[in-house]
Amino acid sequence: MSLITEINGLPYYQFDPNNQDEFKQISKLISLHLSEPYSIYVYWYFLNNWPQYCYTVKDPDTLKIIGVIISKIEPHRNVRMRGYIGMLVIEQQYRKKGIASNLVKLTIENMKSKDDVDEIMLETEVINQGALNLYESFGFMRTKRLYRYYLNTHDAYRLILPITDKARTRIAFLPQLA
Repeated sequence: MSLITEINGLPYYQFDPNNQDEFKQISKLISLHLSEPYSIYVYWYFLNNWPQYCYTVKDPDTLKIIGVIISKIEPHRNVRMRGYIGMLVIEQQYRKKGIASNLVKLTIENMKSKDDVDEIMLETEVINQGALNLYESFGFMRTKRLYRYYLNTHDAYRLILPITDKARTRIAFLPQLA
């Protein structure tokens, strides 16, 4: 468990892939609060391949995880680097305290500084106004409506945050990544 920063008295950590208790806490938090039922393999895929983009927030008294963001980066069509926010969850009683904003900001800043991403993408349910407000406050733009995207048959919006000029250029006009 590697402390990254402390904001408003709450410690923010980078996920430790060797910590089974953290993995269990994250799995439980996500399964309780996200509408999409994710398999344990989805968590392992993200957490083992990109632990540097999984951040947790813990209650300072109990050290229980109260918030998590899980992300990754990969080349997109071999012409730009794309960050992807896969999951963001905050325990109900800790919402509206800026924790989600801090996790998104931390993720964006690290993706830009550590891996020079050109854009960051995510999907969220069209009915999740809280998530839409959060991401759009960072400059994410709705780029596509994905019909019946989730297993519960809800539609989703794909949102993209352009970081570099590459993100604003059609793929056909971009050179391949080196």
